[in-house]
Parts: sequence; structure tokens; C-alpha cells
Amino acid sequence: MMPSQPGAVDVASPELYRAAAWGAEEPSVLLVEDDPGDALLVEELVADSALGMHLRWVRSMAEAREVLATEVPDCVLLDLHLPDAHGLEAVSQVRASAEHVAVVVLTGLAEEGTGLAAVAAGAQDYLVKGRVEPELFGRAVRYAIRRKQAEQDAVALQASQMQARENARLERGLLPRPLLRGDGVEVVTRYRPGRAHALLGGDFYDIVQTADGTVHAMIGDVSGHGPDEAALGVALRIAWRTLVLSGVTGADQVGRLEEILMAERATPGVFATLALLTVSPDRRHVRMVRAGHHGVLVVGSGGITWVEVDGGPALGIVPGLARWPVVDLAVPDGAAVVLFTDGLFEGRVGRGAERLGEEGLLALARELAGQAPTAFVDGLIMRAEQLAEEQGGLDDDVAVLHLRWN
Repeated sequence: MMPSQPGAVDVASPELYRAAAWGAEEPSVLLVEDDPGDALLVEELVADSALGMHLRWVRSMAEAREVLATEVPDCVLLDLHLPDAHGLEAVSQVRASAEHVAVVVLTGLAEEGTGLAAVAAGAQDYLVKGRVEPELFGRAVRYAIRRKQAEQDAVALQASQMQARENARLERGLLPRPLLRGDGVEVVTRYRPGRAHALLGGDFYDIVQTADGTVHAMIGDVSGHGPDEAALGVALRIAWRTLVLSGVTGADQVGRLEEILMAERATPGVFATLALLTVSPDRRHVRMVRAGHHGVLVVGSGGITWVEVDGGPALGIVPGLARWPVVDLAVPDGAAVVLFTDGLFEGRVGRGAERLGEEGLLALARELAGQAPTAFVDGLIMRAEQLAEEQGGLDDDVAVLHLRWN
């Protein structure tokens, strides 16, 4: 006898055929049939089929429901004339008990129309009793299982696509649109959820220009991740815009935001960092308030610097006791200010605990000096992500606001 070629299957060996078709396990099949003669016929088909199966026989729908409550077979062979279920009702009951299991109905010779109706009602196939050869029987069961798996994969894919579209719509609704009243102010904003988050996290930002021409910008970060933190970030952002339009600014504004955080946070330990920027109508005076937030980048023709003015603690750390000074920020003519959250520089950049850090981010920014604002912001995020790729990418959310004025 000639040896088999590598990877070939010896069709004379049912065991090898089964392993090739199903791997290490044979499909489990639940036969729901009240007629012992028909059940014996199915047992013989299984014995003669090249496809091995683990067959279990029950006589009624009640017994089938008991089995399906604790076991999940690959396929149910279902007679449509049971003592406690008849016709398409039997198909509906099996699907209600085990929606992920393939169903093949067994019909009589004169009931092919019923078999087609069962397929339309959710069964994967039908077989006519007494008219099925062992090879066709095995193939029908195998294809029914594969067809059910394909149906489930298609449903899961469609659900995933719908969720992605819904997420995109939700993010568009939650992210702010800059409220600018005239020319002379250029804004680039980006929000990138962390690798473990599908939707917005606790980072938030906004920019508003009031009627007198003053430009107000804000960026913040709620501690933690999840829907509660995201909701709190949105609440703080909306409250900030309301306060700005109501004429409340500076330290008073931060105090009001802390009151809102205290009222809205889900757990006592939640806090939020915040950085506020105010540009006067003549564009010559810039003031900043910092509440536990890190510094900003000032991007000018003379280079890029990291600036960190005096500030106070994050919101919620010492409620009612904190003070937040309003500090003048030196910004050269024609320069830009870049506000961002710490997710941009806290990504791991090595196999150990090393992170990009403030100095590393400043070095990346200086490599991108001279780029247009959009290219600068996108390049900064991309470079930080590339450095963190070895550790799976940036864990935390990233928000960036690039603000430049004439």
C-alpha cells in the first residue's frame, strides 16, 4: 500500500474523515421523535454515516426543553408530530429554548411543503423520512450546523456595525462644536478614546467666544473610565459653557464647577483636573487658571516650550477649601497654545514602566515644529501612539485643543 500524501485524508477511514471535518470533537445531535421506529431509522443513519455524531433521543417537546435547559447540542433533529407540539409550533418552541442551535426538521413523504415552511420559520433544513441516504443525512446535518453558525456570525457583524454607527453618532453629539463669532481665531480639536474604550471617556474640552470678542478655552479630565465618568465630563463641559455665557469667569467659575462635580459624581473619590484659558478681545493678554492639570505647549516662531503656571488642586480633592489663582500667560505674537489631557504623554514606551512623559512629549512636539496646526496635532497624537504600540497603544483617552489667534 502506498503511504498517504502529507495532509491527505484516507476516505476509507471514517475516523480520519470525521477528524478532518470537525476537528477533535464530533457534533452532538438531539433527536426529538416520539416514534421508536423512526428513531431507530435515524440511529441507523448515524451509524452508517461517515460523519460521526453523539446522538441523544427524547420522545417529547417537554423532554427536549429539559435537555436544552442544561445542554447545548450542535443540532436538533425535530419531528413535527409530537404529542405536545405539532407543526411549526415545534420549531418555534425549540428556537425559543435554544436560539443558537441548528434545527433540521423530519417530515413525511407527503409533507415537503411543511418542511419548506419550517425552513422559512427558522429551521436550517428538512429531511424526508425514509428518503435519506446516510451520506446525504450526514451532509445535511453538517451543513445545517455550518449554516446556523454563518447566520449567527452575520447577525453579530450587523450588530457590531450598527453599534459602531450609533457610537459615532453619539460621539458627534457629545463632542462640542467651537462657538466662535468672527475671524481671527483658528482652532483644531481632536478626541481619541483609549484602546479599551469604545466611546467617550472622562476627558472634555470646549471653546467659546463671547459677544465682546473674548475667547475662552477649557480642557479637563475626570479620574477613572466608564459611562459615569464620561457623563460627568459632559456635565462639566456644558456647565462651563453656561457659566462663560453668563459672565462667570476665573476662580469663581472653577468653584462653581467643583460644586457641580460634587453633586454629580457617582462615587466620593472621583475628581477632575481642569485648565482654563482666556484671551482678551485685543489678543494681547492671556490668562490661565489651572486646577490640578499639567502644563500647556506654547508654539511660536522661536520654538516650542512647556509652560506650567501656578495653580490649585483638582476639583473635588479639598472641596470648598481650594483656591485657584488667575495667572497671566506670556504668549508671543502669532504663537499658539496647545492644551491636552495626560493620556497624550502617559503611554508606556518600553517593556518596563517607562512612559513618554512631559519631556518626551515636548521632544516630539519640537520635531514637528513648523507644521500647520492640523498636521501638528495629528502628528503629535500619531507619534505618541507609535511609541506606545509595543505596549498595545495608548490606554487613556486623549483630548487636544490647538488655539491660535491673529
